[in-house]
Amino acid sequence: MRIFISLLLLLFLSCEKDNTANQPNPNTSAYRITKSISYNSVGVNVIIDKPEGNEFDVLITYHGTVQSDSDILASAETTLNQFKTILNRQDMMIVSVAHPQLNILFGDNILQAEAALLWVKHKANQELGITVNKIFLAGHSQGGYLVTRLNTMHQTNGVIANAPGPLNLVYRCQLEENGQAPASYPCNNLRHIYGTTVVNSNAYHQRSLLNFTNGFKSDILFVQGLNDMAIQMYSWPTFKQDVLNCTNCQNRQFVEIPGGHTAIFQNQTAINEFNNFINSR
Repeated sequence: MRIFISLLLLLFLSCEKDNTANQPNPNTSAYRITKSISYNSVGVNVIIDKPEGNEFDVLITYHGTVQSDSDILASAETTLNQFKTILNRQDMMIVSVAHPQLNILFGDNILQAEAALLWVKHKANQELGITVNKIFLAGHSQGGYLVTRLNTMHQTNGVIANAPGPLNLVYRCQLEENGQAPASYPCNNLRHIYGTTVVNSNAYHQRSLLNFTNGFKSDILFVQGLNDMAIQMYSWPTFKQDVLNCTNCQNRQFVEIPGGHTAIFQNQTAINEFNNFINSR
């Protein structure tokens, strides 16, 4: 009888051990969460799309302009989904940054954009229990503006900017002042602080992407649909030439394709170049 009971006990312990071994490890499971993160006392919300595993290359994405700060998280998720759809890798973690816009001067959200990048670089390993390998940045529209500026500040493994802008705030805001374009909150906020573009054009230029065309620390891919809005295409040739003229930049690549403002997400040539850029680094 004692031998029989001992055998039953061993069988029970064996089954219990097997069941424990089959339990999912929360550190390796796939998930999507919204997380408030902070770096150097600058906080921002991010949406984290983590695949199975615990060691990844990471794509950090930045959304375009929204009309209300209540739309920021939704825009960040849309941008995450758009880039995830065209990405041909299933093993990359995507972190989409919900950078603010309305209650600050245009361009000041570079602080939150930078905080997210530095958090991924220096704190994500510990806070998420993962290992971060390569880091890439990708941005659409105003998000493209932010990743281009970040490329003058920090080195990563590569940067992709789709239809980055505003390229030229002097031109854009002057159209609004002359009644040739609808009023927008970026120009209204700048005019409240700096006066008109006629009075203080330099202040507008300093925040334009035309002012950030050199000193790129990493390779960068620019994608531009040639049927984009006239306000974008007006300054695109100047921006492109300034970037090509840079003497202290890493590699610059331009992909100009048929299509509008979101061409990178619809044009197969652009999608292929996007993936080739990431996979070759």
